[in-house]
Amino acid sequence: MTGLKTAKKLVQTVGLGFIPGLSLLALTLLTACKPVGPDYNRPGYHAPDAYKESGASTVVVPPPNPAGGGWQPASPSDGMVRGKWWEIYQDQQLNKFEERIAANNQSLRQATENYLAARDQVSAARSSLFPTLSANLSASRDRLSAHRPQANSGANYGDMVIGAQASWEPDFWGRIRRTVQAARESAQASAADVASVDLSLHAEMASDYFQLRGLDAQIKLLTATIADLQHQLSLAQRRLDGGVATEADVAQARTQLETVRAELVDVGVARAQYEHAVGTIANLNLSEFSIPPSPLDLSLPKVPTGVPSQLLERRPDIAAAERRTAAANEQIGIAISAFYPSISLGGSGGFESVYPGTWIQGPSSLWSLGAQAAQLLFDAGKRCALSSEARHNYEAQAAAYRNTILQAFNDVEDQLSGLRILEAESSVEQRAVASAQHSYDISNQRYKGGVTSYLEVLTAEATLIQNQRTAIDLQTRQFVASVGLVRALGGGWDTSQLPK
Repeated sequence: MTGLKTAKKLVQTVGLGFIPGLSLLALTLLTACKPVGPDYNRPGYHAPDAYKESGASTVVVPPPNPAGGGWQPASPSDGMVRGKWWEIYQDQQLNKFEERIAANNQSLRQATENYLAARDQVSAARSSLFPTLSANLSASRDRLSAHRPQANSGANYGDMVIGAQASWEPDFWGRIRRTVQAARESAQASAADVASVDLSLHAEMASDYFQLRGLDAQIKLLTATIADLQHQLSLAQRRLDGGVATEADVAQARTQLETVRAELVDVGVARAQYEHAVGTIANLNLSEFSIPPSPLDLSLPKVPTGVPSQLLERRPDIAAAERRTAAANEQIGIAISAFYPSISLGGSGGFESVYPGTWIQGPSSLWSLGAQAAQLLFDAGKRCALSSEARHNYEAQAAAYRNTILQAFNDVEDQLSGLRILEAESSVEQRAVASAQHSYDISNQRYKGGVTSYLEVLTAEATLIQNQRTAIDLQTRQFVASVGLVRALGGGWDTSQLPK
């Protein structure tokens, strides 16, 4: 009753000034009411002290190819990957492609627009905390029927009205505040989704680019091999003409040459597909876009992993799941508020007169104030069911949040183990390449000396080519796994970048 008396006094004092008075009353009442429902606490999760794979032992092998970089996990003191993480690879062409994503990629733009729409929902929800105000102006001239039973039948009269109305539903139980908070947390989750899309696009760009450059390295190898095989074919033909070789030797040399040519064509198919993928992510015109051949000859950088507990703050998908869990918690309070009465306040005021000269005068003023309270008495258990549904939805979202964390740790461990094992495999493969090269050199000398058939050279050369291509493939996979580790660690993002 005290609030209504205060509002009435404001109206009597300032006439139409009841509108700002009602707004002031709104803020006073809201600050005294705590929203119903549980307050949010982030679901607990105990992160391990260290990654399993970061301390795993590596097979003792000879030093790898210098182009491979000799990957080792960096310690937390090495710092964290920040901002434009792709620059750690020191490839200017890659940097140019990555820079185009923010301004040109349509998937990222879609995610950004979804966030902006979610942000607008916060403003829309917040508007319900305040009174709604409207104004009206009307002027009319009327004639009463001469046959009506009331007095003044057949009379003509005018009516001119100018007024304003206000209505407000005080948020005593916190339903609106919970709705605003849920919208805010959903918008933050949408912002984290934008970061996830951005991270995925940059990682996909780097991965496709490195696989393309790995294919360029294979093209360079196969092109050099074709030149060598052409020399071998010429040698076999001269030996046949000199009577020291057979037609089988020439046929085998020609078969090997055409086989490698076919392999070169096949690599070109895959390269074109990766080139198209890079151009699509960068939103370039594919009919005019091409990437000059450039074999992969970079050094593999160290990627600092940090400590596992930091992963919870660095992965945007974890942040999105956590924010959606918070929003689900607010829905519990919203459902509980339905058990409480609905209270609304309203008022109107203005001037009304039949004569223009007396329209805006004190005696022509009018006003009214009112309040209404309603309580739902029976709904066949609907409110209880909705409250229970909200609690179950919260538990489901909390489980999704914990599962996202588990998947994130699994992702990091996979990339760490992949880098560790690929490093060991690459070192062993380098020994295999060296051995195959030595075997080929010996067989080639034996063939030129006439002490063996061309079949021995053919076998040794096929083995060498296979091992060389495997070594290139392992190097490419190391770079892809390195990009995968950066992505798994969040790519330098953290929750401090979420909008407040």
